Amino acid sequence: MKKHLVVALAYDRLCTFEFGCTVELFALERPELEVDWYDFAVCAVEPGPIRAAGGITVQAPYTPELLERADTIVIPGWRDADELPPPAMLELIRAAHRRGARLCSICSGVFVLAAAGVLDGQRATTHWRYADRLAQRYPRIQVQPDHLYVDNGQVVTAAGSAAGLDMLLHLVRRDYGAKVGNQVAQRLVVAPHREGGQAQFLPRPMAQGEQGRLSRLMDWLRSHPGQPHTVASMAERAAMSPRTLQRQFQQATGLGPVEWLTRERVALVKEMLEVPDVPLAQIAERAGFGSEESLRHHFRRLASTTPGAYRRRFTHAG
Repeated sequence: MKKHLVVALAYDRLCTFEFGCTVELFALERPELEVDWYDFAVCAVEPGPIRAAGGITVQAPYTPELLERADTIVIPGWRDADELPPPAMLELIRAAHRRGARLCSICSGVFVLAAAGVLDGQRATTHWRYADRLAQRYPRIQVQPDHLYVDNGQVVTAAGSAAGLDMLLHLVRRDYGAKVGNQVAQRLVVAPHREGGQAQFLPRPMAQGEQGRLSRLMDWLRSHPGQPHTVASMAERAAMSPRTLQRQFQQATGLGPVEWLTRERVALVKEMLEVPDVPLAQIAERAGFGSEESLRHHFRRLASTTPGAYRRRFTHAG
């Protein structure tokens, strides 16, 4: 069976951090996962030398012809949001899009996808510093300035720098399931799951005491998902008023506390669905949904599939 080929684009004045995140996620061998891991390659879409931030020079072994068989193409941050990418590069992106390749951008890399026209009529995000510029220059794109990443299916865009890691881990979860995604995150020593709709940054810094109380509450909720939780009970545990709790969650995650908890529960359900033969009713109880009907409703809403379809795709025996 042909492996999924991930290709990272390289061009002059390459953004080293975003490029390095892509290499770290896809290029390392991961035999401990016991899955058929990705093939990875770097493709130069401009003649060298390819200079990267920090005084590094990159030698890319592959030419643009490789993109004709790439399954996923990752565009690290583009060198200048105000510089239109070369026409030949844009045509490579359009050709890949036409044949169904998955296209992903990090930070200002979204300007390459936008210039190629593959984001017209779709939602997208980028670093908050570039969001207004993207919206003004490409009015046909529905810019989501607060999101960490936006997944449209074939085209996936991420906000600045570290949000690229969240997007790349999201792709791993999408391809291999929650269990494998969490194992990769553990090896990277990063949080295993951040929803794309979470806020890029806090509108105002939280006081240290507030931040600590909210963080402790989140950890406790993750450890006790099966218990009944209301805004009032969460606020009481965090020693906050319900109104303050709502505000703190919105500022920290871009979500209200109930929606945040629901998404955490769905993430837990994904992991449990990957274990064969665990009844759905038992999963619903452990995750705190109370009933199969409630689980199915929220799972379909947030995962865009059914629990049964997810289980068939990601169940790993043994």
